[in-house]
Amino acid sequence: MAFQQKPPALGNQYDDDRVLRSYLKRVLPAEVHQDIEAEVRRMGALAAGPLYDLQRADRLSEPVLTRWNAWGERIDHIEVTRMWREAERLAAEFGLVATAYEQKHGAFSRIHQFALIHLFTPSTDIYACPLSMTDGAARTLLASGNNSLILDAVPHLTSRNPEYFWISGQWMTELAGGSDVGRSETIARPNDDGTWRLYGRKWFTSAITSQMALVLARPEDNPPGSKGLALFYVELRDAKGRLRNIQVDRLKDKLGTRKLPTAELTLDGTLAEPVSALANGVRAIVPMLTITRTWNAACAVALMRRGLALARDYARKRVVFGVPLAQKPLHADTLAGLQACYEGAFHLTFRVVELLGHSEANDFSTDRNGSTYALLRVLTSLAKLTTARQAISVLSDVIEAFGGAGYVEDTGLPVLLRDAQVLPIWEGTTNVLALDVIRALNEVGVGNLDVLKAEVARCAEAVTDPALAEAVTQADETLNEATGWLSQATLHGQNAVEAGARRFALQVGRAMEIALLARHAQWSLDHERDARAAVAAQRLAAGSATLAMPDLDTSFALANDTPLPVVGTELDTMPEMTVSSDVKPRKEWGDGAPLPFS
Repeated sequence: MAFQQKPPALGNQYDDDRVLRSYLKRVLPAEVHQDIEAEVRRMGALAAGPLYDLQRADRLSEPVLTRWNAWGERIDHIEVTRMWREAERLAAEFGLVATAYEQKHGAFSRIHQFALIHLFTPSTDIYACPLSMTDGAARTLLASGNNSLILDAVPHLTSRNPEYFWISGQWMTELAGGSDVGRSETIARPNDDGTWRLYGRKWFTSAITSQMALVLARPEDNPPGSKGLALFYVELRDAKGRLRNIQVDRLKDKLGTRKLPTAELTLDGTLAEPVSALANGVRAIVPMLTITRTWNAACAVALMRRGLALARDYARKRVVFGVPLAQKPLHADTLAGLQACYEGAFHLTFRVVELLGHSEANDFSTDRNGSTYALLRVLTSLAKLTTARQAISVLSDVIEAFGGAGYVEDTGLPVLLRDAQVLPIWEGTTNVLALDVIRALNEVGVGNLDVLKAEVARCAEAVTDPALAEAVTQADETLNEATGWLSQATLHGQNAVEAGARRFALQVGRAMEIALLARHAQWSLDHERDARAAVAAQRLAAGSATLAMPDLDTSFALANDTPLPVVGTELDTMPEMTVSSDVKPRKEWGDGAPLPFS
């Protein structure tokens, strides 16, 4: 009989995710953990069973735009996939937005919510995207103080009834202005009754099947720039289900997230209502960005976890040179490195989730000196940019771990990497977020990296194991180095700060992952008698990086491919980060088996 390779399979994605289970045990009060565990386990079963089966069966489906009906009427109807229809129903019933606003568990409600999202996201074709915007819209409207919109829209956005539940879009990006949103050209004109009409083109609008959207537009007499923009509320359809002076020009033909209907729109007198003041609209969406950037990081972590779950199962089944692939030292070492990256990303992301929950519950008791806001402000951007880059790296290696099968579309593996590729772009690119990290450090008024160093100090206090203490010390030294670099760069001027911001932010993000993972690893050693998280922390800390001042002349020369003169006998080049590693293969950990406590 001819050989037949067994494909990778998934078990209950809650029971199989040691990292998630251990984390929830550590951070949740016993009564909260007991209350939510059955629901989280049920989501884990759905993610590995019915949802995963539907996802694979629906693999070739994509949203379809029908512009005209049979009688020549412009309808711009979009039909989404079966997977998306089922995902919307489940999202409402599980309260994937509602959980955060019901506040059943107070400051821990966000952890409950994101535990469900962590399991739901990889099996639902990035339905997390419209949910993130819905969550962000609810938070933005509540922060606006616009009682009329709060009463009209927020109950829909936070409903558990699929028939009543709404999703929201956010329409910001235009041809002239992406990250430079101040160049937006959409104009708002007032009506006599106090309503407004919007005119312009939105070039990249996700989840166009939503019931409402928050839109940036410029009241026609306002000055140019971002301060002249205002935030508007739009309901897309009238009582008969027809779009309100909105034309869907086309659906985007994208590299990934192909199940997500992303459209180019023309607004031709679209009825709108101001959310708040008729200026400073960019400032008005800050609450939304905090939410959506957290969701972005959560998506990155969830996709990494899915790739690792499949790669690990495949490695147990695939026999090479007479033994399972999981027992080959180099392959095990590769998976171990990916697992360590996932664990660091997980703990950084869920630290942001914790802070978000405490901030919304006005509970500052767990953070000394009332630093919840400052730490949340800095870590949100840091986690988003760090985890997004890590997701691409991890999932690229996951694809490679399957050999040729990983490159074949109908295995369902390539879509993981294609979908992850959008994560460094959504909600601000890596460079935009790197600059925002530096801006955030200045905004919170703590000076240099003090707010992050205080967090690392809290991690250090919780660690007693010598190897873990060494890892936290390394994280602290990295922050000291980053502080020195930032001070030096500042003396050289804003251009020097900007040129090095990306490397600065990525290094700081990794340092925070090491410290947070080490703190959890100590708890796991003490309470679970499990050394795996400790191994992951040591592995993550094994690569050391250094920052150097950028040489702007050489940077611009290399970027623009222009001649660079020789100085003496050596060419001036911009120093790069250097990475060294001294890691022993750990096949047991790469295979997911427990390590003995020591």
